Amino acid sequence: MLCMERFPASTQWFMLLAVSLVLGFGLQVYHVPAALLLGPMLVGVVMGLNGATIRIPRPLFFASNAVLGCLVAQSLSLSILTPLVKEWPLVLFILLSTLVASGLSGWLLMRYSELPGTTGTWGASPGGASAMVAMAGDFGADVRLVAFMQYLRVLMVTAAAAFVARASLGQDAQANSALMVWFPALDWRFPATLAVAFSGAWIGRRLRIPSGQLLGPMIIGSMLHSTGTLTLQTPEWLLALAYAFIGWSVGLAFTRPVFLLALRTLPKMMMSIVTLMLLCGGMALMITHLLSVDILTAYLATSPGGLDSIAIIAAGSRVDIAFVIAMQTLRLFSTLIFSPILSRYISRHAVVSAA
Repeated sequence: MLCMERFPASTQWFMLLAVSLVLGFGLQVYHVPAALLLGPMLVGVVMGLNGATIRIPRPLFFASNAVLGCLVAQSLSLSILTPLVKEWPLVLFILLSTLVASGLSGWLLMRYSELPGTTGTWGASPGGASAMVAMAGDFGADVRLVAFMQYLRVLMVTAAAAFVARASLGQDAQANSALMVWFPALDWRFPATLAVAFSGAWIGRRLRIPSGQLLGPMIIGSMLHSTGTLTLQTPEWLLALAYAFIGWSVGLAFTRPVFLLALRTLPKMMMSIVTLMLLCGGMALMITHLLSVDILTAYLATSPGGLDSIAIIAAGSRVDIAFVIAMQTLRLFSTLIFSPILSRYISRHAVVSAA
């Protein structure tokens, strides 16, 4: 196994950039959706597990989410609320089913795996990674393993969603790639878009909105774009940078010490994540029979996170991105509100039962 810690940081950065370019654009040649997210993410995972010491600075990760927020904003308007309000029983059922399934999965991991304390129930949450990690330690969980489980979920869901999107698009994937213009002509609206991105991210973080660096620019940008006040400009070269930084942030979070710690329970972790993904896939199939939504839109809308990764895949596919983002945002907020309550209840109940 290659020991990355032997190399200076400058060499590690060069290797990360060079291999990510090759793999990212290699996947792009085969028209894989979100290739420029998936390639850097996989390279980051390999380097992280081999001891890489470099990390993406948080401001760059937040800035990348802000740019992504402006991209998504171009497809949003208030009209996206109509189908969700009209079909609220179905939406509520999907959200509750995801939460209950993750809660049951967490309880089973806690009772029948070698994970210490209440780690399983916090790690099985379908989103809200930072909130879960922050609270897990107070309930006897190993925060390193909770973070590992959360990032493993994001990695597996992203890879599966990209595969499903590629299979669903077929020949259309090639058409999507052909339509890309890497360096379009830009005008005053480009710096205005950056101003919306960074001011929206600042407001979102300041107001402590969950994923505020993404949702802040998305909300403000959608209002400006849908009303014709400002046509947002997000050139492909800027999006490629944003995708890479997001992918590297997730990939480099996989460190060798935590991986070795999780190795004994890794099959059970992966089984719980796959089970949750299959449940969400089943609900996606149900949506296609009840609503006039295609299977790829339904699959991305019900996937168990993360919001930024799914948004990138949706943006590179021919789907109803407004429906996807609306469902994913509702999933995020419902997870942040109810998952801590559910995890605390399961943790306390398990502790009392064990006593």
